[in-house]
Amino acid sequence: QVQLVESGGGLVQAGGSLRLSCAASGSIFSINAMGWYRQAPGKQRELVAAITSGGSTNYADSVKGRFTISRDNAKNTAYLQMNSLKPEDTAVYYCAANKLGRNYWGQGTQVTVSS
Repeated sequence: QVQLVESGGGLVQAGGSLRLSCAASGSIFSINAMGWYRQAPGKQRELVAAITSGGSTNYADSVKGRFTISRDNAKNTAYLQMNSLKPEDTAVYYCAANKLGRNYWGQGTQVTVSS
C-alpha cells in the first residue's frame, strides 16, 4: 500500500501563487509516475500534471507555462508550484501515484482562487 498526504492548499487571489506538496509513504518501492489531478464542482477529475521517476513531465494545456511539477525522490515527495492562478483553477487537488499499474490517491486539498 502507498499512502499519500497532500498539503499546501488554501485561498489566494487571482494572479497569486501556491505550492502543493505530496508526501508518499508505505510501500513506495517501484512507484513510477506521480501526478496531480483536480476536480471542480460539477466537473470530472482531470489530470493537471504528471512526472515520472526519471523526471519526464507532462501538463494539461490549461496550466502550461503557469504550473510546474517536480519530485524529490530522496524525500518521496512531489510538488506542484502554481503561479499566475486564475479563478478557474479553483478545485480540489489530488495527488496520485502509480505503482505497477495501480493508482493510489491522496485525500485532496482545496485550492480556491478569488477574482
